[in-house]
Amino acid sequence: MRIVDILSSAARGVTVQGGRSLLTMLGIIIGVGGVVLMTGVGLSMESVILGQISGLGPNTIVVWPGSQGPEGGSSAMRADFDAITIGDIEALRSLRTVTNIAPIIFGAGTVRYGREESNPSIVGATPEYYANQNMEVMEGRLHDQSDEDVRRSVAVIGSDVARDLFFGRSAVGKRIEIGDRKYTVIGVLKPMGTQFFQNADDRVTIPFSMARIITGKNYAEMVTLQAAEGFDLAFEEVHSVLRQRHNISPVGPGEDPTANDDFLLRSAAQAQEILGAVSLGLTAFIVTIAGIALVVGGIGIMNIMLVSVSERTREIGLRKAVGATRRDVLLQFLMEAVALTLTGGFIGLGLGLLLDYIIALIVNRYLENYVFGVSPLAMVVSIAVAAGIGLVFGVYPAKKAADLSPMEALRYE
Repeated sequence: MRIVDILSSAARGVTVQGGRSLLTMLGIIIGVGGVVLMTGVGLSMESVILGQISGLGPNTIVVWPGSQGPEGGSSAMRADFDAITIGDIEALRSLRTVTNIAPIIFGAGTVRYGREESNPSIVGATPEYYANQNMEVMEGRLHDQSDEDVRRSVAVIGSDVARDLFFGRSAVGKRIEIGDRKYTVIGVLKPMGTQFFQNADDRVTIPFSMARIITGKNYAEMVTLQAAEGFDLAFEEVHSVLRQRHNISPVGPGEDPTANDDFLLRSAAQAQEILGAVSLGLTAFIVTIAGIALVVGGIGIMNIMLVSVSERTREIGLRKAVGATRRDVLLQFLMEAVALTLTGGFIGLGLGLLLDYIIALIVNRYLENYVFGVSPLAMVVSIAVAAGIGLVFGVYPAKKAADLSPMEALRYE
């Protein structure tokens, strides 16, 4: 029997009972579709999160007040320690292993220009802040150390703020109101999108020295800095200096060295490592669930093939009587099983891609960095696994059909 005839017979065997075949393929469809959908969503979310931290360079270190340790209690700031003090900042500046120390104070308020208003985030920061965040101007200049030293009332605005207040006109040199003070716009930043799930283009940045005056805060709510040489050494020195200044009690042997900290020390590299670990765990979970669905689908394939062998016993006997060999019958039923799983696999592949695309269209309205993600490797592997499921679970029914005696099969009622 030629291979073309075997494939033709297998195709007829699958399509004769279309509804039953579709129900049989359901487990395969769900399994393959789930793998394609979830790996695509995972890749899309990974690109979103990487986009959020892309503003920080690989050597950037960020310090926040607060703790997750037993002495700090929660992630909120402790009552006996408000934030990163000016003394802490000066101690960090004395380290040779770090550079670009940028203390930051956050605020909020209405920004006005004439009758136009906007409600951006207000950031008070030293000039090093721009370098640490990879910020560049598309008009004007960034504020510098001379602006800090004389506490000059100047502001650098984001592109969204410029659009809301000036509608495409030049903003440089204009006087805007923040609260009850007026500031001269000296620069407009290039669009940056979202960072840490906040709109980086909807900010107004003023000198840190001025922010301290208008807020009354004699401390920083966040500090960014860069490792000057080896990142690990810089990270350890920053951690050691802050623990010493805050009188943090040492931890016991084998305990987390950050357990008693009243500050949080993080880096872009750590964020990427955490993302990788979460992504790996999610992928393992998805593969497990999809594997179960595929095995259930394989059991369904084996069941329907056994029923098919029983229903077509006389047909098998007739084929053998006219010259079909045991190998021909075995291959025919194996091909039918593989055809079922591959058909289900391709249907699942199409549905998974369709749902992934629809989700991308919807989520992109809220997260602009969210893009349609596809994993070619997951697609190929899921289809290959589907074909393997068909072979594995089709062997027993095919062998049973091939072992039928022609005479007994022709007498079968």
